[in-house]
Amino acid sequence: MTTPFKAYSVLYASTQAFMVCFVVWMMFGVLGIQIREELGLDAFRFGLLTSTPVLTGAVFRLPLGIWTDRFGGRVVMTVLLLVCAVPVYLVSYAQQLWQFLAIGLFLGLVGASFAVGTPYVARFFPPERRGFAMGFFGAGTVGAAVNLFLTPVLLELYGWRTVPRIYAVALLATAAIFWLAAAPDPGAGKKGAGLRESFAVLRNPKVWKYCQYYSITFGGFTALSLWIPQYFKAEYGLSLAMAAGLAAGFSLPGSVLRAVGGVLADRFGAHNTTWWCLWVAWICLFLLSYPDTTLVIKTIDGSANLHIYLPMWLFTALLFVLGMVFAFGMASTFKYVADDFPENMGLVSGVVGLAGGLGGFLLPLMFGFLADLVGVRSSCFMLLYGVVWVSLIIMYLSEVRRVQISGEVVGAAPSR
Repeated sequence: MTTPFKAYSVLYASTQAFMVCFVVWMMFGVLGIQIREELGLDAFRFGLLTSTPVLTGAVFRLPLGIWTDRFGGRVVMTVLLLVCAVPVYLVSYAQQLWQFLAIGLFLGLVGASFAVGTPYVARFFPPERRGFAMGFFGAGTVGAAVNLFLTPVLLELYGWRTVPRIYAVALLATAAIFWLAAAPDPGAGKKGAGLRESFAVLRNPKVWKYCQYYSITFGGFTALSLWIPQYFKAEYGLSLAMAAGLAAGFSLPGSVLRAVGGVLADRFGAHNTTWWCLWVAWICLFLLSYPDTTLVIKTIDGSANLHIYLPMWLFTALLFVLGMVFAFGMASTFKYVADDFPENMGLVSGVVGLAGGLGGFLLPLMFGFLADLVGVRSSCFMLLYGVVWVSLIIMYLSEVRRVQISGEVVGAAPSR
């Protein structure tokens, strides 16, 4: 089947809009470092500052997914871009922590754009191409890497208070471009089950299982994208620009390779792709978790010191691999959704996206709490290691073991 030109126009316009939204959504990951120094914030309050926009971006994914089914992705995305330009501009006037947090709640609505674009672009593609389409759209998370490259440059040239003003104008321009390039949503306003009947799908345990997968793949990606710049700066004594540039070694593959993850999920199935991605992530997080350690060993001739640490090049390489498999896992999770809930994609995408966004909100807070509590920076990776382990156990019990017992094929690629 040949996909019409209109479908690709919608896909490119939606991806570009989502990328701009993600730049704005993640900007406190860089701006927050300077704000932290000005306000004298500890690790927990810094985590609160960076994660507050993520909270509303998570909570509003569910209603925006529902509104997308009702009013169409073109209308909802355009209105969202226009409305969010206002709080983004107001960031430049904030002076105290509570003001940043209050504005950040409204600014965070841009993060809910994912729940608009995912069902919107999927409706323009046949089932066998939806993994690619949703993965390509999800690659708009490259905005996290763009933020790490662009925001330090703008900050250096114009000062941090000018940066949100520039991004507010960018949102307005993006809204105009999107409206012109996009097309009416073919699934908007179609009469189907009522709201109560639609929410009945949430009783399906698969929905909550996919929420768990996405809370670590997308939630972990979002949280680390916010956390790693200051981690590089503190752990390796780098400048802000250098720390942000190296942090892009995680955010960039975690974004652009999402489309590849969609293709892999189309080819090998959602289950196989997610299963192996989580295993690779588990190994990477085990290595990243180990803190800089010096062991004193008693030998025949006295004592010997053994220094165990991750040099910066190895740390960056492990982050690159982790970002890559998180990208594949994000795409394969939504392949699950497209395969199992084609009639309720807006609602289920909103719920799963909500879980991922909540993970992105809670994890930086937990990173900061653990860092203040135990005084070990790598405790953030220890926490993620445990969450991935839980996800692997859930997947084994609910999918792998069931296949071994019954011979049922779970999450396999659809036949062509």
